[in-house]
Amino acid sequence: MSLARLQCNKRRYRVVAKNSGVKQALAQKFEEEIRFFKGWMDKPKAVGSIFPTSSVTARRMASVVEVGSGLPVLELGPGTGVITRAILERGIEPRSLYSVEHSKNFVRSLRREFPGINLIQGDAFDLDAALGENAGLIFDCVISAVPLLNFSSERRIVFVNDVLSRIPPGRPVIQITYGPMSPVPVGLGDYVVEHFDFVIRNLPPAQLWIYRRGSRG
Repeated sequence: MSLARLQCNKRRYRVVAKNSGVKQALAQKFEEEIRFFKGWMDKPKAVGSIFPTSSVTARRMASVVEVGSGLPVLELGPGTGVITRAILERGIEPRSLYSVEHSKNFVRSLRREFPGINLIQGDAFDLDAALGENAGLIFDCVISAVPLLNFSSERRIVFVNDVLSRIPPGRPVIQITYGPMSPVPVGLGDYVVEHFDFVIRNLPPAQLWIYRRGSRG
């Protein structure tokens, strides 16, 4: 076979491989959106949006993880696993990730995709019960996609104070929301509020908020 023919075949292979990668990525995204929509149809109050979190947003949320801390990470409301994947890609070992999800359907698909993580079907508003024997663990940070706006202000304040008690002072709880303001009211609890990011590349555009207790270290 001539050199020109070999080079032509090589170029064709690269195009096919590239197209296959794109098709695989699109298929995976479509599957995630279908699972998320089914979850929203099943229990709309338990899901914040009819679309899953974008990979861009997920990476921004996972960026708060301090991999070198040696502490596990607590994820609340993993949904289809977009944020879960970003946390693992950040460098967290699966055994060091504890993910609490309320939906049975999401838990079923998450167990297939992430067999090594500590996946718990439970209520993020009752973490002592959800975590069971691990309720006393201290986590590096908390990454939450719980749809807080579906709950009363009082429950949101109790929620953030609870999760802050599970991480060291100064470490963050990061929360995604689709409203313009912090979903947890400012000045009504033992926490400080910081706006972290506004992500346009999300449907709908997402606001990311951070809550801390103690120093801002």
